[in-house]
Amino acid sequence: MTSAASGVLRCVLASEKAGNSLDRDALVGATAALQAIRDGDPDGSLRARAVLLASDGASFCTGGDVKGFHAAADRQAHVTELAETFHQFILAVMHAPVPVVAAVPGWAVGAGMSIVCACDLVVGGPGTRFRPGYPFIGLSPDGGMSWSLPRIIGPIRARDLLLSDGVLGGAEAARLGLVTRLVPDDQIAAEAQRAAERLAAGPAGALTRIKRLVWDAADRDLPGHLPHEARSIGECAASPDGIEGVNAFAEQRPPAY
Repeated sequence: MTSAASGVLRCVLASEKAGNSLDRDALVGATAALQAIRDGDPDGSLRARAVLLASDGASFCTGGDVKGFHAAADRQAHVTELAETFHQFILAVMHAPVPVVAAVPGWAVGAGMSIVCACDLVVGGPGTRFRPGYPFIGLSPDGGMSWSLPRIIGPIRARDLLLSDGVLGGAEAARLGLVTRLVPDDQIAAEAQRAAERLAAGPAGALTRIKRLVWDAADRDLPGHLPHEARSIGECAASPDGIEGVNAFAEQRPPAY
């Protein structure tokens, strides 16, 4: 799950055995790993400076285990508990102090699409497909999709997509901002790995502050946000990475973060 050499924590959340549906055990494990990064990784076992959410199958994630929903004795209790577990993961992605990159081949449906909406960088291809999926089985969204999707593609388009259970291809998703890097399908995994490694080699403290500023900006007006920017850039300037970055620029050499 983790690559100490590159500084990238790689998480696979879907189970090929269940048709690339969301794997609960993998979800719990990834949540714990993300929370460990946020808590400072006290035992040093992860050494992660970026996270890559990837797939070992043909699709990123085709949603929840609907057969499991069908088999549950109490469907409401079962689905609610799974949603609450899933939401802990989504919050861990959003609050992670490191960038989170998603490599999205094939389909991202339901929970898979919700995960993508929570990530910082999303690499997809022309063959990538997004579908809310929830109305198809008579359900409403979870994983924050009804909150995050309107903020990415706009509320009117989000309502259309969610209500009609429409499909977005990779090129259209890139045009709307859901995919941030569009590459040939056979290059998705490699490009996402390169992007995660580049981020892992960057100024960790500055990237943490950038991510936090962008997420928090949604709840502030500009006058209320600017003091946070001023404090953040000042803290960066006094940090080891900030000192190194400015010194390297002045000395005309690459920074060593």
